[in-house]
Amino acid sequence: MKKVLAIILGGGAGTRLYPLTKLRAKPAVPIAGKYRLIDIPVSNCINSDIFKIYVLTQFNSASLNRHISRAYNFTTGFTEGFVEVLAAQQTPENPNWFQGTADAVRQYLWLFQEWNADEYLILSGDHLYRMDYGDFVRRHRETGADVTISVVPMDHRRASDFGLMKIDGSGRIVDFSEKPKGDALTAMSVDTTVLGLTPEEAKQNPYIASMGIYVFKREALVKLLRDFPEQTDFGKEIIPVSSKDYNLQAYLFNDYWEDIGTIEAFYDANLALTQQPRPPFSFYDEDAPIYTRQRYLPPSKLLDCHIRESIISEGCILKNCSVTHSVLGVRSRLESGCTIEDTLIMGADYYQPFAERQSEASSQGDQIPLGIGSDTIVRRAIIDKNARIGSNVQIVNKDRVEEAERENQGFYIRSGIVVVLKNAVIPDGTVI
Repeated sequence: MKKVLAIILGGGAGTRLYPLTKLRAKPAVPIAGKYRLIDIPVSNCINSDIFKIYVLTQFNSASLNRHISRAYNFTTGFTEGFVEVLAAQQTPENPNWFQGTADAVRQYLWLFQEWNADEYLILSGDHLYRMDYGDFVRRHRETGADVTISVVPMDHRRASDFGLMKIDGSGRIVDFSEKPKGDALTAMSVDTTVLGLTPEEAKQNPYIASMGIYVFKREALVKLLRDFPEQTDFGKEIIPVSSKDYNLQAYLFNDYWEDIGTIEAFYDANLALTQQPRPPFSFYDEDAPIYTRQRYLPPSKLLDCHIRESIISEGCILKNCSVTHSVLGVRSRLESGCTIEDTLIMGADYYQPFAERQSEASSQGDQIPLGIGSDTIVRRAIIDKNARIGSNVQIVNKDRVEEAERENQGFYIRSGIVVVLKNAVIPDGTVI
């Protein structure tokens, strides 16, 4: 894999994940209590022996830069490995920001070509999955493909939500259709046994959907980006237009994969990690671990608490509270009498000194301490980092609102999920 260069597309402004992307790039959004979204594709690369990794982004990249510089530092002297963020920049040749996924790669093509790479691995920064890219690249080489697209099998119920592809008997992609319905959907069914499914699995999943993950032969990518300068997106433009003159192959990934680009999908993917006896995705895999930044935090302290089906990250302090079907991030702090249900709490970036907490807790509401105050109830919510939630607060979406923007009050509601903003202050007694 020394001849493979990985390019992770960090996405644009992350509007579908707003307000979690208000102060951070999409790949820097925390997940599973202690990780960031960017840790998923970077870890997959490292576990696949791919160590030259670029991350393309253009919005709020400060925290992403900080995380990557602290987490991924290949300084052994035995490898050329690196993980580097490339932000959009103006040049005399191109004064514009990234116009799409393909345009982002096009603008930095001069840099990618400096490396002695035979293939470019194009990845997305907002998916949750574990994949050996070595198998992906080997399939690409064995078929002599110009482009190989990773696909997932789909059943009839979900297929119309994705961009679908049609293949011939050799696995070559011959047609595309974006979110087809009715007869157009039926026409996109394929024999997925060609890609390795059993006849029974193929009958249940007669469609294949793109994961937005590609392997390009170096020469093919360079030529496509230069021959079609007006095409700015891989999935909608570059890939379909290349199918006539290039050998496009499909690689089947028949395992857990989740696009977590929306608030609801992000929330569901996080809480699914608490499922028993076995969650759909597990971070407990010694052969292919997910890496992140070492924080050297103390163990969590639980004082007379009732915890059910939950994940508690390191460095938390919980007092006499109830936590059910929830994920608590690093340095989360819950005071006495709290009830937390079906909630993702991202935790905090720092601890408050004990004396400071004592003085703030007794300041009669002038300053709410970091964390969640006593006798507070939180249900079906996402609490972003460093939030200060007072005592006797109820975050329960009492009016069953589906969508709301209350930025001046410190929260949004997306798909019925209350999202408390990073650094927000929710006063004592507030009812949401």
